Amino acid sequence: MSLPNIPDIEPHITLTREEVINLLLSSIAMEEIGLSHLINAEAEKIQKIISKDCLTVKEAIVTQESVEKILRNIIKTQMLLQFKLEDVLKIPTLDCDDCDCDCDDCDCDCD
Repeated sequence: MSLPNIPDIEPHITLTREEVINLLLSSIAMEEIGLSHLINAEAEKIQKIISKDCLTVKEAIVTQESVEKILRNIIKTQMLLQFKLEDVLKIPTLDCDDCDCDCDDCDCDCD
């Protein structure tokens, strides 16, 4: 069995350091928003279950275990996002002193 053939695609995208950092921060924020929607859905699940008139102990336990599993996975994802955020915040910025340029002819984006 052979591997799939990937076409040679060269999108010429040029981004400044600041744009890259902003995109990374935006992606982390979007993931956090997605996780908040999952947390809200789990809260709605709990509210629906406890509003039942004849809630059994078994139903409550099954729901609790389901919510716990989802929340554990959300917490794991949030920890990874925290690591990503810390790494993004450590990305050094360039100053004119760092690149020794006159800011007229270079691509350092320090102007």
